[in-house]
Amino acid sequence: MAGRQRQRQRRRRAAGRVLLPALLLCLCCRAAPERIRYAIPEELGRGSLVGPLARDLGLSPADLPARKLRVASAANRPLKYFTVSGESGNLYVSERLDREEMCGDSASCSVSFEALVQNPLNVFHVDVAIQDVNDNAPRFLQDNFHLEINELTTPGARFALGMAEDADVGSNSLLTYQLTSNPSFSLAVKESPGGKKQPELVLERALDREKQSSFQLVLTAVDGGEPVRSGTVQLRVNVTDANDNAPAFSKSVYEARVRENLPAGSLVLRVRATDADAGSNGRVSYSFGNVPDGVRALFSVDSESGEVRTAGPLDFEERSKYSFGLEARDGGGLTAHCEVQIDITDENDNAPEITMLSVSSPVPEDAPAGTVVALVNVNDPDSGENGQVSCELSGEAPLSIVASSGGSYKVVTASALDRERAPEHRVTVVARDRGIPALSSRAALVLEVSDVNDNAPVFEEAAYSAYVAENNAAGAPVLRVRARDADAGANGRVSYWLAGGSAGAAGAAPYVSVEARSGAVYAQRSFDYEQCREFAVAVRAQDGGAPARSSTATVRVFVLDRNDNAPRVLWPAAGAGAGAGAGSAPFEVVPRSAEAGYLVAKVVAVDADAGRNAWLSYELVQAAEPALFRVGLHSGEVRTARAVSERDAAKQRLVAVVKDHGQPALSATATLHVVLAESLQEALPELSERAAGADSPAELQFYLVLALALLSALFLLSVALAVLARVRRAGPPAVLRCLGAQRFSVAGAAFPADFCEGTLPSSYNLCVAPGRAVAEGAWLPPPPPLPSLPAEELLGGEPCGKRSPSSSAGAGQPPAEPDAPQVCKPARSRCFP
Repeated sequence: MAGRQRQRQRRRRAAGRVLLPALLLCLCCRAAPERIRYAIPEELGRGSLVGPLARDLGLSPADLPARKLRVASAANRPLKYFTVSGESGNLYVSERLDREEMCGDSASCSVSFEALVQNPLNVFHVDVAIQDVNDNAPRFLQDNFHLEINELTTPGARFALGMAEDADVGSNSLLTYQLTSNPSFSLAVKESPGGKKQPELVLERALDREKQSSFQLVLTAVDGGEPVRSGTVQLRVNVTDANDNAPAFSKSVYEARVRENLPAGSLVLRVRATDADAGSNGRVSYSFGNVPDGVRALFSVDSESGEVRTAGPLDFEERSKYSFGLEARDGGGLTAHCEVQIDITDENDNAPEITMLSVSSPVPEDAPAGTVVALVNVNDPDSGENGQVSCELSGEAPLSIVASSGGSYKVVTASALDRERAPEHRVTVVARDRGIPALSSRAALVLEVSDVNDNAPVFEEAAYSAYVAENNAAGAPVLRVRARDADAGANGRVSYWLAGGSAGAAGAAPYVSVEARSGAVYAQRSFDYEQCREFAVAVRAQDGGAPARSSTATVRVFVLDRNDNAPRVLWPAAGAGAGAGAGSAPFEVVPRSAEAGYLVAKVVAVDADAGRNAWLSYELVQAAEPALFRVGLHSGEVRTARAVSERDAAKQRLVAVVKDHGQPALSATATLHVVLAESLQEALPELSERAAGADSPAELQFYLVLALALLSALFLLSVALAVLARVRRAGPPAVLRCLGAQRFSVAGAAFPADFCEGTLPSSYNLCVAPGRAVAEGAWLPPPPPLPSLPAEELLGGEPCGKRSPSSSAGAGQPPAEPDAPQVCKPARSRCFP
């Protein structure tokens, strides 16, 4: 127990002596950019410091949270030996490091991995060299060796013994052998060309089987480490009868070179040993000497022929060279030994291994060209050109791959990204070596593109048109506008607003509204076609990005007419019906000599609606003599249907109805009074009788006296002007005739000057003599001021004195009855429109 404690103390002191220079080496070993190297001894405990990785990378502790330092293995192998602290950035041991387990008998041993940092993304290569510690004692593959030596063997003969193995390397594996003291034997060490030390038992003096038939010896192997470790094996030597000649190999070292992946049973080489003895003493058999089990699993030797063949698959990547010993033994027990060295040549049997170290996904679509989006590590275990790898991208994408150090590659953006065209990019990383034939590997890389608000909403139509019938209900839908935004999420969420417009004098605001989410446009009030026939509004579509983007579209709303207005009669006046005073009711005078088709009057009406709703038709619905008069269906002209006869009543009352073409049709009535008389004087008694029932006798008498006075004054003035003109010889008689009959329009007062649309009236003229102006004034309300007519128009007009084609009055003579009213037919002359 005390010996074990002392051994542990020596081991700790040795580890300390190795660890101190290793740590100093770590501090001094600063590699070039993107490559960090450390060296540590094996068997360090978990949590032991390897080196200040963050400081060596130029990162301060304050940068660590943002840069996110981490480590990852290369070639897709798990990194199980080291870990990095997220707070300090130091590199620590996470598992026990056994150099022999990790690297075998290789002279150098190191662990390589990648150190990754973010913001910006970069990769650094880290190599940690594992230094050997003398933690393995020499070991013999067998616990006992048996030798048979003939008693006739001469002193100085050498017998090969089994070699010991030490898993350590360097000075820790330098072996020396010791043999227990015996006068008959001594120990010699033979060094092979490969540097291996072969212990040999040397016979110092002749043996005598009869005196001593066997010997028990102990062979000790001691390494050169600190502390020293050793291993022992029991050696038993049996003395046999004489066998004069031992087998002898033709070569001490046999060499061969074979390619990896040879099928099992392939011939590698053949060894040959001869024995000069005869019989069983000269029969040689071949076998493995003291070789590891791993060699026996890969190779086999034929005991009779000496052929060495493959027993298992050879892999250059696992081991490129094998060295082991073969033994030839004759029938008498004598042996000979040789060394076999087999070199394995590499074949391109490993495709490149692709490892995605880091992928930055998604990437914003406004990322500039050259942004690193992924780090890729490519490793090929083959050697030479078989392990030289080139990497490229396959697929249509704005990405490129750039080589970095240590077999790493950076995938960067080659041009601008557009999420609306391609929300993600799928490419294939293709790695290909330079072997013959070349091998390749593929790895898929999917890069998502995140949205940026770089698109404004776009309306489906630049201008919308909607048709709404008037008298609609408030809140009725008008139409729906729709805008699409190619962006995603809030950047593509569209809201609608009214941006302004025109809706006549009242403005657009009180007419319509728009729903923010759906884009539905609703009427805010009932529309009236007669007030507003169309209006336009501007609708703005705005997304939810920051900053927001918007666009506008014009919505034109056309109001459709409905038949909601009845026709309005302009002539005869609406108050001139049967219920109005007889003194204010208009009338028309028709001569009894009128023929069929004589124009009596024209019913004038308008309709505020439009289209068919304003198409008017006229119909005579009531008349004292239905067969005497007719009305034009579309013109509204009241004409005689036949010639007037003496039997017809002097007073006629006509009622016409005016209808539009709407659905349902609306109508209005017009009442017209007609007096059948050859002149106004003849009509006066009829008018007096008619007015007697409505006006008082005193009022009627006043009107008659006033009319007679005016007529007398006009007559005297006409006579005076005629005499004066004849005396001065200044004018033709035609002037006097025109001055004797002044034109006066009865119909003009009934026409409003500001009607908008509908069936336009056709005017007709009523000309009276000057002496009867007062009496005629009682027929109609006072007309508005008439435009003055120039003298040329008065002089050039057709004489108004013609009553009928049968009149016998001369052109230059005054009318036979100056007091009679003169009526001008519309077809021949009009005084004013």
